[in-house]
Amino acid sequence: MNTEFFAALDALQAETGIDKAYMLEKIETALITAFKRDNANSNVKVYLDERKKELRIYQLKDVVEEVENPLLQINLEDAKKINHRYELGSVAEIEFKPKNFGRISATTAKGVIIQGIREAERGILIKEFESKKEELISATIYKIDPPTGNVILDIGKGEAVLTKNEQLPGETLKEGSKIKVYVVEVKNQTKGPLITLSRRAPGFIKRMFEIEVPEISDGTVLINSIAREAGSRTKIAVSTTNPDVDPVGACIGAKGMRINSILAEINNEKIDIIKYSEDPVEFIKSALSPANVIEVTVNDDKTCQVMVENGQLSLAIGKEGQNARLAARLTGYKIDIKA
Repeated sequence: MNTEFFAALDALQAETGIDKAYMLEKIETALITAFKRDNANSNVKVYLDERKKELRIYQLKDVVEEVENPLLQINLEDAKKINHRYELGSVAEIEFKPKNFGRISATTAKGVIIQGIREAERGILIKEFESKKEELISATIYKIDPPTGNVILDIGKGEAVLTKNEQLPGETLKEGSKIKVYVVEVKNQTKGPLITLSRRAPGFIKRMFEIEVPEISDGTVLINSIAREAGSRTKIAVSTTNPDVDPVGACIGAKGMRINSILAEINNEKIDIIKYSEDPVEFIKSALSPANVIEVTVNDDKTCQVMVENGQLSLAIGKEGQNARLAARLTGYKIDIKA
């Protein structure tokens, strides 16, 4: 029985990653809780010896001349029947067999152990995803909840929810499909770990470019800023540490292969890649592309006035103001555009 018990712990550790020492501690607590359920106010001691593959439970009783409380005391004569070395004042250890547990006590022990497993699994999941915060992970769509539109994802060692408001507008997700998601935040809550996932966050685009563009991952090309309205348009400003490398061309790739891989993942959302400049005038001009900018006047309070060619005003502002809005986020300037 004991050998099988410790073998089961080995299997549990291999399957779930839960540390055996942690589970031994939880099992000890469970056994003590179960014992006291049937023997209120009793003292108990649990021995769990992994090396010897032994699990023993002992009820502890003080050795006295006259017993007043049978739950806590034992007379000297009865104590010596257990071990002849016991004397008055000793604490006798009386072995108790787990098979003698009542049904309620056994259920209590089982509950404590199951709770311990769940807590350990939550801890493992939190630890794993804390290291993946602000990173992309691959997940499989396990289930889609029609009333809410939320998607339950299989993330390897557990499940997580991609809420409807963190999905790309207009995209159609199917059960069994693999998708990439961005880990925004990881919180430990009473009911379990809360992992916030997103496909709308600007960080999602940043990580996609890092995956697809080797020059970004090796530091040759830098992403200086990103502005995104998910599902519609993203503007990304890039620069280079090597004057021989075109940062915009590197992000697009030969025949558009790199950018096309990213577009395929984000439902063909439009991406404008512009060259970053330390000069705010040049940066603002580039950020407002595809409009042709004639003049930019920059103020100390991070505002600017922009003049564009006749007929270019609507292009500079964009549909429902999107182009100007994204340019403002990208550059950090409040932009006033006139023709």
